[in-house]
Amino acid sequence: MKPHARTLDPAEIVRFSREAPQWWDETGPFAPLHRLNPARLGYIKAALCRHYGRDEKSLSALDGLSILDAGCGGGLICEPLARLGATMTGIDGDAVAINVAREHARNAGLEIAYENALTDDLTEDKSARFDAVLALEIVEHVADVESFVRDCVSLCKPGGIIVFSTLNRTLKSLALGKIAAEYILRWVPAGTHNWKKFIRPATLAAALREAGAVPQEARGLVFDPLQRRFSISETDLDVNYFIVATKPKTRS
Repeated sequence: MKPHARTLDPAEIVRFSREAPQWWDETGPFAPLHRLNPARLGYIKAALCRHYGRDEKSLSALDGLSILDAGCGGGLICEPLARLGATMTGIDGDAVAINVAREHARNAGLEIAYENALTDDLTEDKSARFDAVLALEIVEHVADVESFVRDCVSLCKPGGIIVFSTLNRTLKSLALGKIAAEYILRWVPAGTHNWKKFIRPATLAAALREAGAVPQEARGLVFDPLQRRFSISETDLDVNYFIVATKPKTRS
């Protein structure tokens, strides 16, 4: 492990790398991410379009925007955003996942810059700054939350936008996001999540403020068992949720 790799949890990398070849298998260990992807993609697209005054209905709504997906895994978010015109960079500490992402993008004819790297690495390059930084279902797996949040804010350009999604630390998330998902429904392999590493919205918002960002809104991501789909909620943040923040423009 690199001496400056503050955010890397080696145990998490080992755990995910075992399943990494199956990133694009919609019935495999990453099936829950495929299931929630339409809802989270729609929310992210809408947030970016609102922030940058883009037409959400346009097929090239994100044309010209540089976006970093920190903890990109196999590229489930990078690819659809690239199709909407964004210049995508995806980084992950799991080299196996990055290789899977590169191969899938190549087969899809998409140009996406994938790197087996951490936010720690990119912050050392002062030219690596992005219009938007995404950290989706990753903050609950890093070793140092505060450092990771600081890195994400640092990697965002002034005037840019940052989107986090993660799991709340509630009894409901313990029951549904951990016990049910891993041991009853078997959506993900047992041991995928550590409930003690789940983070409350107020805690994540405070970390963003401390890093110099301004939280704008929080929304829940809820599962409807009857329709078997996820949707966005303005009120129910008990299990999965988003936080959108902006980085103030530099004063002249």
